[in-house]
Formats: sequence, C-alpha cells, structure tokens
Amino acid sequence: MRAWRTGSSAPDSGDRAAFEAEALAQLDGLYATALRLTRDPVAAQDLVQDTFVKALRASRQFEPGTNLRAWLFTILHNTFRNDRRDAGRDPVEVDSEAVDEAPVRAGGDDPETLLLRASVGVELRAALEGLPDEYRVAVWLRDAEEFSYAEIAKMLDVPIGTVMSRIARGRRRLYARLTGQEQGQGPRGQGGR
Repeated sequence: MRAWRTGSSAPDSGDRAAFEAEALAQLDGLYATALRLTRDPVAAQDLVQDTFVKALRASRQFEPGTNLRAWLFTILHNTFRNDRRDAGRDPVEVDSEAVDEAPVRAGGDDPETLLLRASVGVELRAALEGLPDEYRVAVWLRDAEEFSYAEIAKMLDVPIGTVMSRIARGRRRLYARLTGQEQGQGPRGQGGR
C-alpha cells in the first residue's frame, strides 16, 4: 500500500521517497508512450522529464488509493497536448543546408530506438506509425500499456465511447495495413494483386 498522505502540509521525506519510487517504476511505460506520441527519442525524453517534474510538484494533489500509473499518463498526455498546441504558435526556422550537411552518427540509432525495433516487428511498427494520431495513441494505450477504456478516456479527456471507437477503428486500420487490405487494394486484398 502507499505510504504517503495528501493534505495541505508538505509530505515528509519518507512519504515523498515512497511516491517517487512508485512513480519512477512507471518510467519505461511513460517513455514508450512518449516515443509513440512524439516519434522522436529526444522529444520523448523531454516529455517524460516534464511529466515527472509536474508530477513531483503536484504530488500532494495525488489521492492515495487511486491509480498512480493512470495519473502519470494523464499528466504525460496533457503535457504533450499543451506542448503541441504551444509549438503551433511558434514557427520553427530550419537551416536546410545545415541539416543536409549534418554528420550522421556512426552507430546509427540510439539504444531506445534499437530496443523498440527489436521488440516490435517492422511491419507492425510501420502500420502503427501510419495511423492517425488519435487512433495510434488510443491503440497504444490499450494494447501496449494495457489501460482500461475508462482510464484512457480520462487521460485523453474524451468520452469512453470515443475511446472505444478510436481503438476499434485503429485496430481495423492496423489489420488492413498488415494484411494488405487497405483502401485502393480492393476488398479482402484481391484488387490489383
């Protein structure tokens, strides 16, 4: 059971340590979801770090006995949504010559990308990445992170019916992509084969 308490006073060091330990146990799942949201390892790391900073600052607001994991994922999604909205307001200037001339790292991808590649098949990963954001996030949270529909609805701040619909549609699109039955290929993959 949780050892920390909520209230108007700051938690003592033992309560805070217990909260931090349980929160840090969620790090891998948060990073995997952040990577799915951002599609960039550095941005995913920043998103997870921002999530933990916000969670630690708001630790007194967490209600013991509720789902800490869902609370952290809600913070992650809200932070991502806010960052994305704010990024739309600030256009980014890119020096295309500098990008073209940038050296490619000798080792290629970072360790997290290699781990994801090893754990998720190439076709599945490509199909998942090809889904619209709302479907991709809902399917990932349900099938990879194993959150309930209610928890996902709360995290994404949408009705549970919307979550169920997004997951169903996302799974159908994944299936169609993986079996070659996408639009333009005819019913049951027969057209044009």
